[in-house]
Amino acid sequence: MFFEPIKKNHGLPKNPFNSLVIPRPIGWITSRDPEGVVNLAPYSFFNAVCYSPPTVIFASGAGSGEDGLKDSLRNVEATGEFVANMVTWELREQMVETAAHLAPAEDEMAKVGLETEPSVLVKPPRVKASPTHLECRYTVSYTHLTLPTK
Repeated sequence: MFFEPIKKNHGLPKNPFNSLVIPRPIGWITSRDPEGVVNLAPYSFFNAVCYSPPTVIFASGAGSGEDGLKDSLRNVEATGEFVANMVTWELREQMVETAAHLAPAEDEMAKVGLETEPSVLVKPPRVKASPTHLECRYTVSYTHLTLPTK
């Protein structure tokens, strides 16, 4: 099957793009804004993509803020830090609850009854119940490509 996602010409009840790469781990991203307000949000477009240097990504779509960004992305760009906490099957219900659109000052972790623990290398806290935490610093790199002229 060939389809173009922007044209939605797949003829299926749901967009198949979301199911093309599976299993897809969920990164539960903790971040802090410059004033120290913590945000927790699940990202299913998350993964480790390189081991040297260790590189983690999460892709943030459009948000509901005035600037069109999600709180996680806004926080990471402002502070340069985040934690990717792994979601387990046992944490799935709380993860779904943290996907709700809340005001930036609302505490998702308190709302769903999650405990935090301090990170070692970055300021955003870790989700204590998560078995794995990747403490990350935000970097930007660009690759410039030159296309052939003939």
